[in-house]
Amino acid sequence: MNADHKALEQQALESLDSMSAVPKLRGVIGRLIGWVDTCFLSLAVVALVAIAGTVLLQICSRLFLPFSIAWTEELSRYLFIYMVALSVGVVLRQHRNISVELFHHLLGLRMKAVIHVVICFLIGLFALLVLPYAWQYAQNGTWQTSPTLHIPMLYIFFSTVVTFALLLIYSVLGCLEGLLALCRPSAAREQES
Repeated sequence: MNADHKALEQQALESLDSMSAVPKLRGVIGRLIGWVDTCFLSLAVVALVAIAGTVLLQICSRLFLPFSIAWTEELSRYLFIYMVALSVGVVLRQHRNISVELFHHLLGLRMKAVIHVVICFLIGLFALLVLPYAWQYAQNGTWQTSPTLHIPMLYIFFSTVVTFALLLIYSVLGCLEGLLALCRPSAAREQES
């Protein structure tokens, strides 16, 4: 039942997202990338749970204590920033970012793969151009500390480096997957669809 449920869930997700027809990498590399995806998503979920705990602590301190804890708002903001930074690559790989799909369902697998390569290439190019400036921005935090937690802002500003580095890596993976989908024989592509 569990395998049937997973298959039905995957089929429903693929019907909602027409770009998921571009096949992902398989084999050892595909499993390794899946494991890395799971690690990043797990870290993002830990950050989300920590945000919920921090906000709950802030609410409880305002209601039940004679003083409010000052650092909870700042910590929840930093956790949110890192939650987004750690999940941005996986979101790109799974096509879960916001997009307008007016005509994608009308295209064949080859054109979907071309669009996927173009989108990933443009995102990767943008990330490559912004990454050196993100590093400069992160270095600005070496002499600053956060107001209430008193941690170096380098760690907080470094989230921009993480974001654009992951976007660059995952866009290269997306380009590779799209190019491999383009290079596959047409008979095998028609059998899969």
